[in-house]
Amino acid sequence: MRVQIDPPTDVAVPTLRELIDSPDHDVVGVITRPDTTAGRGRRTVRSAVGAVADEAGIEVSTPRRMSDADVAETLARWAPDLGVVVAYGGLIPQDVLDLPSHGWINLHFSILPSWRGAAPVQASIAAGDEITGASVFALEAGLDTGPVYGTLTEQIRSTDTAGDLLGRLAESGSGLTKAVIDAIAVGELAAVPQDAAGVSHASKITVDDARVRWDLPSHLIDRAVRAHTPAPGAWTAVGDIRLKLGPVTPADDDPAVPGPLEIGQLGVTKKSVFVGTASGAVRLGTVQAPGKKAMNAADWARGTRLEENGRLA
Repeated sequence: MRVQIDPPTDVAVPTLRELIDSPDHDVVGVITRPDTTAGRGRRTVRSAVGAVADEAGIEVSTPRRMSDADVAETLARWAPDLGVVVAYGGLIPQDVLDLPSHGWINLHFSILPSWRGAAPVQASIAAGDEITGASVFALEAGLDTGPVYGTLTEQIRSTDTAGDLLGRLAESGSGLTKAVIDAIAVGELAAVPQDAAGVSHASKITVDDARVRWDLPSHLIDRAVRAHTPAPGAWTAVGDIRLKLGPVTPADDDPAVPGPLEIGQLGVTKKSVFVGTASGAVRLGTVQAPGKKAMNAADWARGTRLEENGRLA
């Protein structure tokens, strides 16, 4: 089967490699985000999947959006039997959806119809779900509404960040995607419509969404920080200084907490830094000030002049 793959981020790399290595399928092209520039020399940086495609000698297209006119022209020239999308949070125009003879499939990192949208892994962690997974479904005009070809499940661990969980799902999802493509190629698989019940949505996350709310209970703060790690990165502020935070630990019953702490109030000991929440406290893990490397919170506190009863906001 001739396959064209549209992988927007590096979570698509396992699926792309799985298909490149398959003797039964031919990846005829890759659509990915435009190249960026980085560093003092403003060097050009290819996306991770673009780099993998380059190494394999596969043509790469880098439109700004799937509705660009040249997308349909490029696809018509490639003439794929099937389009494969990995974790793409946008809509694909109908004229593009109609081009591959077998349509498009999408590897989405939730068990549909739960957490349709751009940030399903982050949403599942923030919600306290114990189980999530991945779904391969047929793309249609609606956002993640198409019938499902196959799913897998994955346990969410109590310390999982979004990066941890997404990494595992990207690996296991690549095998699921390959199995679905194999079955479609021989006509042995039919997609099943999604259940109308149980629909939930996971909107795109903004930097403002990742600001920690200290007026929440400690267990919700723990989930929120892990859900926003590594991107866009949970953050807070001390005075006018913005701090990026690594995962925190609920410490409501920790005897090391230096007395009752008000919401947002810092409690500093020799080994730890605690912050008051609506239910008790959390222990900070790593702290990263602007222009600095991430460091242990206790080391940060020793090197920072904190006002008495200092607070995070």
